[in-house]
Amino acid sequence: MKSIFAVLLSLVTLSTCHYTFPALVVNGVSTGDWVSVRRTNNFQSNAPVTNVNSPDFRCYTSSTTAQTATVTAGSQLGFRLSQAIYHAGVANVYMAKAPGSVNGWDGSGQVWFKVAQVSAVTNGGSSISFPTDNQSQINFTVPRNLPDGEYLIRVEHIALHSASNVGGAQFYISCAQVRVTNGGNGTPGPLVSIPGVYNGNEPGIRINIYYPIPATYTQPGPAVWTG
Repeated sequence: MKSIFAVLLSLVTLSTCHYTFPALVVNGVSTGDWVSVRRTNNFQSNAPVTNVNSPDFRCYTSSTTAQTATVTAGSQLGFRLSQAIYHAGVANVYMAKAPGSVNGWDGSGQVWFKVAQVSAVTNGGSSISFPTDNQSQINFTVPRNLPDGEYLIRVEHIALHSASNVGGAQFYISCAQVRVTNGGNGTPGPLVSIPGVYNGNEPGIRINIYYPIPATYTQPGPAVWTG
């Protein structure tokens, strides 16, 4: 009986340490949980993805539909978390333009580009800190020169507290659907495929953040396209 209780307690503890990104925030207003964000497969368990080659690594969802939110190029967006970020780590935000309607599109192919990142702060090996710690929302700006159209927006928080070995980093992922208006004629890039953007051995993914303290930190993924 005690062992069953211990297992249940362990599961509850893991769930409360983990998190999801259920809501898109447009100019300070939430669209609601799992409304414009596709409901992820971990919406109850909060479990992360650890295999960067898994099909789950793209949007962590079996669903390819949600309500598409209309946003203006240059506006402020955010992904609100189910609870404050518990694990030390970094964040990236990617976008991908659908060939037509984003509803039902799976985001496959070399179509993703990075629009924002929140990296670690280092001090030559004396300290390392993570600005995403205890944050309840990841904010970013839609590039002003982004062409009009329908897009997937993918947020990922990479938890690095047990990332010393391949497969140790934990990825918390969600994808939202948006329709961008009043955009420009920019050419987003570089373009990457997801999965495919990482192999798991990158210095910013396979890393011991405790000892020795990293002197520098290299953010995973391509350069940010600011438009």
